[in-house]
Formats: sequence, structure tokens, C-alpha cells
Amino acid sequence: MQVKAKLYPKEAARLLREHPGVREAVTGATLHFEEGRKRAYQEIDAEAWRERARRVKDHLLTHLDHYLELAEKRLQEKGVRVHWAEGPEEAHRILREIVARHGVKRVVKAKSMLTEELGVNPLLESLGVEVYETDLGEYLIQLLGEPPSHIVGPAIHLALPDIQRLFHQRFGTPVDASPEALAAVARKVLREAFLTADLGISGANFLVAETGTLALMENEGNIRLSTSLPRVHVAFVGIEKLLPRLTDLALFLPLTTRAATGQRLSTYVSLIQGPAKEGEEGPKEVHVVLVDHGRTTLLHDSEAWEVLRCLRCGACLNACPVYRQTGGHPYGYVYSGPIGAVLDPGLLGLEDTYPLPYASTLCGACYEACPVKIPIPKLLLTWRQRAVERGLAPTWEKGAMQAFSKVMQSPSLYRLFSKALRGLPLPQDLLPLLKAWTEGRGPLRPSPKPFHELWQELKE
Repeated sequence: MQVKAKLYPKEAARLLREHPGVREAVTGATLHFEEGRKRAYQEIDAEAWRERARRVKDHLLTHLDHYLELAEKRLQEKGVRVHWAEGPEEAHRILREIVARHGVKRVVKAKSMLTEELGVNPLLESLGVEVYETDLGEYLIQLLGEPPSHIVGPAIHLALPDIQRLFHQRFGTPVDASPEALAAVARKVLREAFLTADLGISGANFLVAETGTLALMENEGNIRLSTSLPRVHVAFVGIEKLLPRLTDLALFLPLTTRAATGQRLSTYVSLIQGPAKEGEEGPKEVHVVLVDHGRTTLLHDSEAWEVLRCLRCGACLNACPVYRQTGGHPYGYVYSGPIGAVLDPGLLGLEDTYPLPYASTLCGACYEACPVKIPIPKLLLTWRQRAVERGLAPTWEKGAMQAFSKVMQSPSLYRLFSKALRGLPLPQDLLPLLKAWTEGRGPLRPSPKPFHELWQELKE
């Protein structure tokens, strides 16, 4: 996938200028999810659940080599063909070979952020293979030729009129068709694809090392059809998505859905144990592609590795007041919002994703929402510090911070500048120069005297 993270500030401004309705659509959807999460967390001892989940993932990540070898062994014992892909190139090679071997002409694809990361759809299309995204939100953005705007709700930025216009243009439905009528049209198209597909592709919410079990969560039933009807199933799994034991699912399945959508459990949970045996229904061949793509390098980063706990629940996006303004497209990569701001630099390098760690107010809402307690605010500061150390920050910013540091370390300079600043125009008087600062804030009204003078008077 092409990375455009460097353009984040410009793209965010352009979207707000040209598509102001996106803010309302994204805000409405994310606040709905966020309120659901808060209610769902109140039903449980959320702190205890989150702490236990954090410990399980930390144990997994600090023993990842052992659990990867165990998962490979258990999968192979079940008849699953296991592949290893360092990055997109190897993943593409593996998929090309499977497509060629089976003469694949049509693919149904379950929602998967990793396949977005790897550029699976463009590869298949270049091979002349028809690809159908079967999650309704993913299908909508596929029709539009757009990437996902949200980890859980890929079409979260679209309002009903947008979808009505899209279906009117593509399928001839009435411009005022109801959501039920639109869903019926999509269901008809996708049902035909399910019944005629040669290959089904999915990701995995979890891969249990102990048993070689793929766990997939959904609300629409499309994943179950994608993984059971075609004769071949390929699952792309990030190496960090493992869990040590099958019993861990009892914690992670309900915790993930509570964080993501406020549900106690997803409508459908599929536990895939391998290809169908004699007399059983299901795929005759199952492949699991374990993908690195920067994860091992990130795991060895002593300051940033904790981001690999991520469950891809999207809770931090729903809680973030910055993400809420634009949705995910301006972030310029698969992962947006707070998690994208700390995961993307680790996977792609800070030089290619520099502005993203600054797309935050550091309010801490993302940490409070995260089901595995990823310290996102701390990681944002880590990447910001590295940006300064590597000379990525603007020169004027570096000079301003050095001057500020000198003033704050010198009582005499502090008093001098404190008095001098009181005679300058206030920010609200400098519009449009400081419009970005004053738009969301009330006017500044300095006190008649600085605090150090008031303190001295109080002491006397």
C-alpha cells in the first residue's frame, strides 16, 4: 500500500474544507461506539480484565519465538499448510502460487486489516482474479475505490445519502432507498459471490498456539461463509496475533467486543481447526500465512514494543477527539488514529510517518479505552522525541524550544520576558495568524500581575 502519512496535516485540512460532512458522520459513529464501550466496561471489573489481558500479551510477546514454533506444529498436525512471509513480497509470492495451482478466478474476502497492509486486493486484480470484499462496510469502500477509514467500521465516514447515491449509480436503486433495501442488494450480489468463489481469504483475530486454532469474530456472518464455502481458505495472520492457550479466548473474545462496539460478545465467533475431514463440509485446503512486515524489528525496540499488544479493536479511535474530526483517510496508511500514530512509525519508519505522532492532544482517552493497556500517550512522546533527535521537526520549533528552555531556567530572564509579553497583542488579536489556536479556545485574559509578584505579596 502506498504510504501518504507525510501529507497528514494537508490532507486533514483539505478533507475538512472539501467534505465537512465527514466530521459529523465520524463523530456520530465513534461517539456511539464509545458510549457502548463505557457501558460494557461498567458491567465488568474492567481494570482487572485489562490488566490480565496485558499480562497475557506481554508473556506472549516476550516468548514469541516459542509460541510461533508451537503454533506452526499444531497447525500442521491439523493438516494446515503454514507459510512464513517477511513482508508483502513474500506474501504475494505465496498467494500467487496458490491462485495458479488452483486456477482461482473469483475470491471472497473477509474483513482484514493485514490484507490491506499487504495490498492483497491489487495483487489479485493484477492476476485477473475477481475480488469481493464481503463485509458490508468493506464492500462499500471497495465500490468507491477507497481504503478503510476505521479499523472496525471501514465506511464510518459515509452518511446514508452517500451510500444511496453510490447504489443508485452502481445498481440502479432509488436515490431514496432505505438501508434495508440497500443491504438486500448487497446481500444478493455477495451471496452469488460466496457460492461461486474458488478461494476465501481472511485474517484472524487470534491464533491459539496451544491448539492451532484460528479465532475470527464478526457480526454479519460473511467471515463464516468466506472461510467455509470456497474449496480453499487462506488466512493471513500477523505474528503478534497469537494467544498462548485456548482458555485465553474466554477473556479476549468478550473483552475485544466490549472495547470495539460495546457488545458482550460478537454475533458470530468461528474457531477454525483445519481443513474439512472426510464427510465434513468446509474447505479442502487451509493455508495460514504468518506475516512479519516490521513486527520483529518493532518487538526489539525497547521503548516502543508495547504497541504490539494491539487487538485491532478500534477503541482508541472512538475515544480520540482528533481522529473524530476527519476519520482515518488523512493519516495516509492502513492504521489511523492513536494506534496508527504509534504503530505506523514502528512498522514503516519514522521518516515516512513523521507527522502522525503529533496528531494528538495527549489527553489520555486512548489509554483509558485500550483493552490491553497500551501506553499510547507515552509512545506518542517517545516518537516525538525521536523526531526531534533525528532532525525531523521544523527548525523554527527547535529554536523556539531552546529559547524557551533558557528562559525557564533563568529567574531573571523569566521575569523580564514575563513583563515584556504582557505588552504584546493577545492571540485573539492576531487573527488570522493564530486562527488554528483560537478557533477552539476562549479569549485569553491575563491577570493584572504575574504569579511570582502575587506570591511575593502574599508572603509579605
